[in-house]
Amino acid sequence: MTAHPPYDSAANASPRLTIMQGEARASADPALTMTTILGSCVATCLYDPIARVGGMNHFLLAEPPDPARARAFDSDYGLFLMELLVNEMLKLGAVKSRMKARLYGGANMNRDLAPIGSGNAAFARAFLAAEGIAKVYEDMEGHQARRVEFRPASGLVRARMVHSDEPTAPIPTHKPRVPAQSGFGAVELF
Repeated sequence: MTAHPPYDSAANASPRLTIMQGEARASADPALTMTTILGSCVATCLYDPIARVGGMNHFLLAEPPDPARARAFDSDYGLFLMELLVNEMLKLGAVKSRMKARLYGGANMNRDLAPIGSGNAAFARAFLAAEGIAKVYEDMEGHQARRVEFRPASGLVRARMVHSDEPTAPIPTHKPRVPAQSGFGAVELF
């Protein structure tokens, strides 16, 4: 009888990449899982089924106010992060006309405050329509946070509501450093 080594779940676990607020990442790695937790923020999961390339972003606000728009390539805004995500996928061989989108988040977490989540959701829908990117699914708005797991190379997504009594790791609120290749001037606006 041949003895098999014990199963090591840590060695066999797929790599996970947490997409933080203000980030957009793309990959063709079939083993990678991108994850995030959303409240009023929105995450877009884009996927090109032919190139088998996908990506996720996580934005806090839809667009900068009008006076700041001309100079605001800020990672807080969906306007910047949507363009960045599309461009990162194009670099990996995706074709814009084949991209499919799934939208998550946009919850109005506090019913007594302005509906920031609904504004983010409306922006994401309008951006996809304006860019001709097919939205194949959305799980948005409401009043609960969501946990999203996305396999970018296959386009598979698992999302679920996070109940208020469920423990979650704190979400850092610092601005991530934008990689040099993704900074100002590297984003092609369509």
